[in-house]
Parts: sequence; C-alpha cells; structure tokens
Amino acid sequence: MGQNLPTEKKEDAEIDVAALQEMYKKFITECPSGVLFLHEFKRFFGVDPTGEAAEYAENMFRAFDKNGDNTIDFLEFVAALNLVFRGDLEHKLRWSFKVYDKDGNGYVDRTELRDIVESIYRLKRVNKKEPEISIDEVCERILSAVDVDGDGHITLEEFVQGAQQDPWILNMLRLDMNPYSWVLEQRRKSAHF
Repeated sequence: MGQNLPTEKKEDAEIDVAALQEMYKKFITECPSGVLFLHEFKRFFGVDPTGEAAEYAENMFRAFDKNGDNTIDFLEFVAALNLVFRGDLEHKLRWSFKVYDKDGNGYVDRTELRDIVESIYRLKRVNKKEPEISIDEVCERILSAVDVDGDGHITLEEFVQGAQQDPWILNMLRLDMNPYSWVLEQRRKSAHF
C-alpha cells in the first residue's frame, strides 16, 4: 500500500505543492503529450534550435533523460531540477559528468571535454568581456589535474575527485553543474526579442 520513506529533515521532505502544480501546468501546456522532446525542450527554455546554446541544451536534455527514450517526462524533469537546485556537490558533479560523457561510455575523452568547454566558453562569453585562456589550454589544465592515470580519459571518479580538489576546475565546470542561471539568461534573452 503506502511507502515508508526514510526519515528526513522536515524541510527536505516537504514539497512546495503549489510550485509543483504550477510546474506541471506549464509542462502540460508546453507538452500536451506528457513528454518533452528535444525541440520542445529547446523551445521551453527559449533556445534557438541552431544557436550557440543549442549544443549545451542538447547535452542537458540527454542528462535529464534518465531512461534514454529521447523524451523527458514530468518525473524526469522534476527529478533533474530537484537535483540541480537542491542536490549536494557530489550529486551535481555526477550529473555534470553525464552531460560531459556524450556517448555514455563511462568516461570523458579529450574530444568530449573540448566540445563541452567550447560550449561553456560560448555561453560565458555572452556575459563576460574579459580575456580568457584558450579552450585547448583549459582542456590541458583539466586533463593534467584530473586524469590521474594519464590515459587521456577522465572517469567519473577522477572527475568528481578532481573537481572537488581544485577550485579552478570546479569554477570552470560550474555553469554545467547549475543551469539555473543559464535558464534564466535564456528566458531573459527570448523575452527581449
């Protein structure tokens, strides 16, 4: 019958029912089928299908799609948002790793790392006009600090441990770990057009 939930702090166990209902209304309005496809996901967050944020949105979509059916249902959507907004650092890093590991083979290679760093750079460049180190320099620094065994691949364990030990790496990956500001920026941009 009923499920016995593990004992949690009261504030963690409570769900803002009104906010959840509003999210569901928005979700169902945008996705009457009850699932969100990639093109709807991009529209939902105000992303141009071929713009600079498109690849980042595709990576986020893939990470939100827990069962790999190329759609996001409401439960996947809420679970992902809950992780992103309320999860601890390790959980956020694990989610971030899924975004980086595009082919889902369990490690991030140099090409995947470069693709996502380039995507993050394009998004950060919109908000900052300061000089930056090159994408290749960022990738080299991340690989040298995180790839413990030097095989050119970053495993989940190496990724989590390296990001937790190096504040610079953690800062470089922060946009990917918390898309909240990215979502707000995309909505702000789409409201101005």
